[in-house]
Amino acid sequence: MSPSTLRGLGLTFGMLALAGLTACGSGDPDPTGPAAQGKPGKVSVAASDTACEVAVAEVAAGTTTFAITNGGAKVTEFYVYAPGDRVMAEVENIVPGLTRELIAELPAGSYETACKPGMVGKGIRNALKVTGEHKPLTADAKLAQATADYQRYVKSQSDTLLVKTQEFVDAVKAGKIEEAKALFPVARTYWERIEPVAEIFGDLDPAIDAREADLAEGEEWTGFHKIEKDLWITKDISEDGPIADKLIADVKTIVDKANATELTPLNLANGAKELLDEVATGKITGEEDIWSHTDLWDFDANLEGSKAAVQALRPVLEERAPDLVKTLDEEFAAAEAALGVHQKGDGWRLHDELSKAELKTLSDAINALGEPISKIAPIVAK
Repeated sequence: MSPSTLRGLGLTFGMLALAGLTACGSGDPDPTGPAAQGKPGKVSVAASDTACEVAVAEVAAGTTTFAITNGGAKVTEFYVYAPGDRVMAEVENIVPGLTRELIAELPAGSYETACKPGMVGKGIRNALKVTGEHKPLTADAKLAQATADYQRYVKSQSDTLLVKTQEFVDAVKAGKIEEAKALFPVARTYWERIEPVAEIFGDLDPAIDAREADLAEGEEWTGFHKIEKDLWITKDISEDGPIADKLIADVKTIVDKANATELTPLNLANGAKELLDEVATGKITGEEDIWSHTDLWDFDANLEGSKAAVQALRPVLEERAPDLVKTLDEEFAAAEAALGVHQKGDGWRLHDELSKAELKTLSDAINALGEPISKIAPIVAK
């Protein structure tokens, strides 16, 4: 498959999958509809390529739903930041012309909201004040248990992430190109399973995982994908020692932070959906691992990470929405089956080996799973 064909297929299937996820992630896809106008309990955000107009500057402590309408020409993102750019909640890949909703649990304090047109840079920011007291969602014993169970999963994955990233770094520093190539998708598997947690911590995620296309002008490029390009394209990693050292240092920092931070039930619910967004906009399109074409390793990891978050919440969902649990089980099984036909030995077929029809089948499976997963956060926030 030629690079031009890959880009064409990437655009086609990325927008197809993203449109499905975006539509199902918004209770009101009409940018002129009630969500965009700000229903009670919802905060409308009018995003464009040059503005980020948040309807209010102050909200009550507890859960807040933001309805973000993208009136610009670029795909955008929306974040709620605590001091130090700690991400309290985020929604990525908001396609022009559509509205997506984000539910955040915010205790009293000072925050910033940010829209990121083009999904780069620090974003267009506004101050947000949260006042009053609230009973946290983890006051519910089952939600507290779900969060604790998921944090144990994050620890198990992050522990192995450290081991496998160190093996990758050692191979890079030793100049062992073929060994490093083999270790690249393996190390990234553990990263991709817990990426929504990793993304909480400001600039660490892009330092580790930014693609060349993600960089703002003048921004330094480090992390997995810089080394990926040198392994597969320049075929020279002789100068990558400092980048490898920074990669393992950043991974150690993020693992420490991930294991120390206190997650919320909405981190699980939103994270499960974010991982499917990752599949739709990076793995289906081939844009994530554009030189190695190892996107299906990431696809599988994102799917597993999403399922782990949902499984942690299962006792709550069985109590509050048993029909949804049945649908989730069916759609996870269907997505796993669609991906499973591409297994090759201990790994997966390369993205550039897949046909247009095969990519569409994978895209359809992710769309079908994305719809019920988009319903989890409102159920958790009840």
